[in-house]
Amino acid sequence: MILERNNALELLHQHVKNPKMIQHSLASEAVMRKLARHFGEDEAIWAQAGLLHDIDVEHTQSDPKIHGITGASWLAEMGLDEGLVDAIGMHNEMATEKVRSTRFQHALAAGETITGLITATTLVYPDKKLASVKTKSVVKRMKEKAFAASVNRDTIMECETIDINIEDFTRIAMEAMLEIHDQLEL
Repeated sequence: MILERNNALELLHQHVKNPKMIQHSLASEAVMRKLARHFGEDEAIWAQAGLLHDIDVEHTQSDPKIHGITGASWLAEMGLDEGLVDAIGMHNEMATEKVRSTRFQHALAAGETITGLITATTLVYPDKKLASVKTKSVVKRMKEKAFAASVNRDTIMECETIDINIEDFTRIAMEAMLEIHDQLEL
């Protein structure tokens, strides 16, 4: 089972108040929907995983030992799709001993992480507009460890585990985010 999108969005807003985290969740939802389309997977389940993956971030105060697994536990108690719950529980590898093994799990981890790099790259552009950013600029920033230092490049590179090279993965993510740029204020 998954929630109707409006109900999932309402649930997110009940648990997450920070507008930037809401925007990150919306960006992750868009990226996951686009990745599901790319792979021929269930768009609703993948998008909902993107939307709700950080549902516990404020409750756990981003504690890497419990962030992700706490939210996954909440969603499991609600009876949400097991694959969705597992992917959310494993998007933060520091909170679990489980190892990501499915396309869905790798896609969520890489997809939600690249949104941060794309956003950071956009914000250093003079107009701060995603439409101005080129894929190659984001890929170039991947090599600059000091830029957006909190963004885990190894997690983003899990895209290759699911057979998408970094250029194509970045392009797909940017296209997805561009579709909702107004909601992201980019």
